[in-house]
Amino acid sequence: MTGARVRRVVRVYGRVQGVGFRAATRAKARACGVAGFVRNTSDGGVEAAFEGDAQAVAELVEFCRTGPLLARVARVDVREEPAEGAADFAFRH
Repeated sequence: MTGARVRRVVRVYGRVQGVGFRAATRAKARACGVAGFVRNTSDGGVEAAFEGDAQAVAELVEFCRTGPLLARVARVDVREEPAEGAADFAFRH
C-alpha cells in the first residue's frame, strides 16, 4: 500500500443478505490489500469497514454500490472514521 491510510464504514441496504455479499466483499478486500470487516446487520443490511490505501478503499466502497451478481443494492451510506490500524479483513457477527 502507498499513501495515507483511510477508513470508511459503509452500510448497504437492499437485497444484500443471502446472496454472497459478505464473501464477495471479503475476497475483493483481500485482493485489494484492504483491512477491516464485513457483517450482516439485524435490519437485513450489511455493514463493512475498509481501511487502507485511499484508492483501494474507494474501490471497495464503489463495489458495495452494486455488490455481487445476485445482490440488489438500494442504498449505501458511507462515513469517514479515523484509521484504527486494522491488519486483516474478516467476517464479524
